[in-house]
Amino acid sequence: MGVEVQPQANVFAGASRLFDYWAIAYKRTWKGSAISSFVTPLLYVVAMGVLLGGFIKGDPAKLEGATSYLAFVAPGMVAAQAMTTVFGEVTYPVMGMIKWHKSYYGMIATPLGVPEVILAHLGFVAFRVATTCAVFFAVMAPFGVFASVPGVIAAFFVQLLIGMAFATPIYAFTAGLKDESAFSLVFRLGMIPLFLFSGAFFPIANLSPFLEAVAKVTPLWHGVDLTRMLTLGQVDGSMVLVHLVYLTVLALAGWFAAVHRLQKRMII
Repeated sequence: MGVEVQPQANVFAGASRLFDYWAIAYKRTWKGSAISSFVTPLLYVVAMGVLLGGFIKGDPAKLEGATSYLAFVAPGMVAAQAMTTVFGEVTYPVMGMIKWHKSYYGMIATPLGVPEVILAHLGFVAFRVATTCAVFFAVMAPFGVFASVPGVIAAFFVQLLIGMAFATPIYAFTAGLKDESAFSLVFRLGMIPLFLFSGAFFPIANLSPFLEAVAKVTPLWHGVDLTRMLTLGQVDGSMVLVHLVYLTVLALAGWFAAVHRLQKRMII
């Protein structure tokens, strides 16, 4: 079966035709994620920021400018939430669409192609990231950890970029797998170390020079640092540019890899 190459502009139009599919799918499954999306942020903020933070001195010199541990850890938890949401949405669900209920095959049997199918799925992932992170920001707002409303709005859109910077490479990885056995390693050796060494819970300057250098090349550190700068109102223009370029390049590289690997997997 050959592949019909369509103009790039038509990819967005084609992806929009799958809106009904993803809207119906979410309508049927939203209750399963409601508790984790709404309760988890509150528990994280109270447990890590308020209770644990009460034992940590709020020294701005040691907390990257934050006046309290809650103000330091809250932006990191939002960025980490964006990442963990993506891991849950582009591992087993993508495998299911390819291998188990084979929904992707039904989609590409229509005039839609692989790029449209991927873009529509990533659009749903972006929606999930947006809703979970919006709740996180709303939960944190009463605690007075934000410097300005424009900073929070900018940080919200940064979460979407963080989500895509993780979603496209992980999607590409999943698209080439024959089964789900590798996912346990992805979560244990990928997501958890990124979560712990991202600077979300402690300044990475506390690490050894080698581990600090390693942390600074991970995408979540870039997301955490950028989110923290925006929410604390301590923006370094040059670092903002570095973070944005890094995350954008990663998202674009992952997109092309995802299209290539899913084409190879599904088109014979």
